[in-house]
Amino acid sequence: MSEGDAAIEVRVVERIAEIDRSDWDACAGKDNPFLSHDFLDALEQSLSVAADEGWLPRHLAAYDAEGKLAAAAPLYLKGHSQGEYVFDHSWAHAWERAGGKYYPKLLSAVPFTPVTGHRLLVRDAAERPQYEAALASAMLKLVENSGVATLHVNFLTGDEAASLETFGFLRRTGQQYHWRNEGYRTFQDFLDALSSRKRKNIRKERQAVADQGVVMHVLTGSDLKTSHWDAFYEFYRNTTDRKWGWDYLKRPFFSLLHQRMADRVALVMAEYDGEWVAGALNLIGADTLYGRNWGCVARFKNLHFEACYYQAIEFAIERGLARVEAGAQGQHKIQRGYLPVETHSAHYIADPNFRRAVADFLDRERRAVGEEISFLEELSPFKKAQS
Repeated sequence: MSEGDAAIEVRVVERIAEIDRSDWDACAGKDNPFLSHDFLDALEQSLSVAADEGWLPRHLAAYDAEGKLAAAAPLYLKGHSQGEYVFDHSWAHAWERAGGKYYPKLLSAVPFTPVTGHRLLVRDAAERPQYEAALASAMLKLVENSGVATLHVNFLTGDEAASLETFGFLRRTGQQYHWRNEGYRTFQDFLDALSSRKRKNIRKERQAVADQGVVMHVLTGSDLKTSHWDAFYEFYRNTTDRKWGWDYLKRPFFSLLHQRMADRVALVMAEYDGEWVAGALNLIGADTLYGRNWGCVARFKNLHFEACYYQAIEFAIERGLARVEAGAQGQHKIQRGYLPVETHSAHYIADPNFRRAVADFLDRERRAVGEEISFLEELSPFKKAQS
């Protein structure tokens, strides 16, 4: 299909492997590991993302007049709303009660990953407006041609959300919890920035883990071995089974992650009595550590906080990273230094009546999210600034 500028050709690609790795990465940039060709292709090659799992790749690739890949967008035709972290189940139920068919739907996102980043990937920043328009137009043409009811773009940047609003998308806001590095040189520097009560609590939690005989390790690069991934996959499966969850990520995915992106992995592993008992997977971006999956096979007091939050903060400080993103949910993260931030998604609803209903809901939800963030900011564990 051709969209926007007559010199731009946008194609639908059914496997990311059909796009040259270096060309995709030139559009995606180097900052966010989840947007890399290696990560997205690992999901597809491992069959973690596949038609049988309800994720059918329909990526967009935009080529300039010379046939060079100039922009791209990860895109999937989905048969459900699992693994997205932007919840639209109530919309699906409402539309189906009204006699409509909500699934399949189109989704531009990184599967199973609530991490903000560009979804409209453009090689040359100076050409971003025209290629964003070409990709947005191509998405809408797919909605028209396929007859799907909705199109969603999750965890995109605020600028992209504003851009898509001009194409008729509805903007949605959510919240996550992120830790910010305020120039700390050590973990103690971070503790010194907290109120005395919160500082004391964190010290007690960390000491409790050590007193139980648990030893923490952070593995990256050549330190990672197959045995670590075997153990971590057991933790991951144990967590999904215990919570009646969906084990989205298949074991081969972790092998591919190891082969292709070991230097961008920080795997926190907990050892007890010579055995691995818990782990937390993080990916390393240009300036951010992204906390992703956690699992365990034994219970130890405060181990989740240590593995997922405190080890991540220490690693970020040591590496000079600006942020740790700990994902959504869990107000308990606040007292451990992770404060609420706003996230964005954009949604195109084809039916005008359904669109008006969703728009009304989003207006009310947006106000509620803003009020909640303002309230949660008052719970900050950091010392109050002196006036």
